Amino acid sequence: MKKINQWANTLIFLMLMMMTACAQKYQKDTFTTKSGKKVVLTAIKHASIEINYNGKEIEVDPVSGLEPLTDYSKFPKADLILITHDHTDHLDQKAISSLWKPGTILIANPTSAKRIMEKSIVIGNGEHLNLGSDILIDAVPAYNTTLGHLQFHPKGRDNGYVLTLDGLRVYIAGDTEDIPELKKLKNIDIAFLPVNQPFTMTPVQAAKAARIIHPKVLFPYHYSETKIERVAQLLKGSGIDVRIRNYQ
Repeated sequence: MKKINQWANTLIFLMLMMMTACAQKYQKDTFTTKSGKKVVLTAIKHASIEINYNGKEIEVDPVSGLEPLTDYSKFPKADLILITHDHTDHLDQKAISSLWKPGTILIANPTSAKRIMEKSIVIGNGEHLNLGSDILIDAVPAYNTTLGHLQFHPKGRDNGYVLTLDGLRVYIAGDTEDIPELKKLKNIDIAFLPVNQPFTMTPVQAAKAARIIHPKVLFPYHYSETKIERVAQLLKGSGIDVRIRNYQ
């Protein structure tokens, strides 16, 4: 009987450990639009962002296989999915299929759309889309400018997005450096800027980009092993609210 009890206790312990491992705790930030609607931003990882706007589920670059593993079958089905480009840390067919439901709208740049099984709305740099009166999407450039890095994200291929939700403007940069086109972005409330060389920006570049855009809130993301606190240090006194979340 003693051995049976020990075995049962061990089994319960292992089950609890598995449940704990599966129940990831995600960091959330809540904002309010001009008419009082809630926008909840959830940091999934790396470049994967969950946005809940007034009950609508929006997923940006959902990826399941990148550590830490993410089971998107346990997430709410998506009303809108945005894909910036076709690198495997941004485009994951398994995650898209898990989030898909009848009526899901999937927006992608041209090269990504060719790799996605589900039907996509294809938009490129400079194009925009209205999804009703309160959701506007602008595709903006995202590319490398540093010599020796141009092949990672060539100019004209990939997208960043400005997502306007009932007037709240969210800039999701995708994989880019501090490109000249940033000067055209106006009235950005929230910005997601990538910080990891050689693929995107250095902390210095990200701070420069943030000062150009001057969002109210900045989330450095896609930062891997970068010492991301450096961005906050560089922007001290700028008036920009820098929030470090789990976007390794």
